[in-house]
Amino acid sequence: MPQSSGEINAAVFAEAVAQVAIAAGKDDTLPTLTGIRMEIEGQSITLAATDRYRLAVRNFTWSPTTSSISTQALIPARTLADTAKALANAEGVTLALAQAGEGLIGFEGNGRRTTTRLLDGEFPKYRSLLPSESAGIATIEIAALADAVKRVALVAERNTPVRLAFEGSEVILRAGAGEDAQANEAVESVLDGDDIEIAFNPTYLLDGLAALDAPYVRMSFTQSTRPAVLTGAADPSSELRDDYRYLLMPVRLTG
Repeated sequence: MPQSSGEINAAVFAEAVAQVAIAAGKDDTLPTLTGIRMEIEGQSITLAATDRYRLAVRNFTWSPTTSSISTQALIPARTLADTAKALANAEGVTLALAQAGEGLIGFEGNGRRTTTRLLDGEFPKYRSLLPSESAGIATIEIAALADAVKRVALVAERNTPVRLAFEGSEVILRAGAGEDAQANEAVESVLDGDDIEIAFNPTYLLDGLAALDAPYVRMSFTQSTRPAVLTGAADPSSELRDDYRYLLMPVRLTG
């Protein structure tokens, strides 16, 4: 195992990896997208993963052995997820990065060690995808929205897009069109901005809602054809959190 680079809180590490791993690709013909990018700048670690349809980014702090450390690694998502889960109850997780060119990373906790090879290839420049401003933000209770998405998606064919129409104090969910079975549900929502209708793959939307460690979701929009960003909120009036962001590509609306 390479030499120790520092220590991470085990519970934070497990949560962060799980939140990001859901967005990692599963297509082995695109190996770069099957990894989780880890960026280390001093006491800050950023994890990112994308399958081109969604992007998950999580920031957290750790205790590096050298405060000036600056590096990055592309780690197989499945390996990292299994490792973080196995070490979740450890007192701490030691992170060990090999010297440049060796292509190895190691994790140790509670006497358990895992070393894995890093992935080759260039991870997408994802930061430019995260919008710096929004035209509207909707705040919704996660449990109510997730239940509504599940019910609406049930009446349509698998992965039929679910439309979300944000109008004033509610969001109307619709699935199916034309001869397909249709469903409509209304969920209470607080909208700051103009009315908007946007559609998502229901599975990807539910993945993002489940990953948010909060009772409310904030959905930030620019327009119906551009990605939305999901973040967690303690309540409708709390400040915007950006330690975890789940960017979701919309499905183009027709008809």
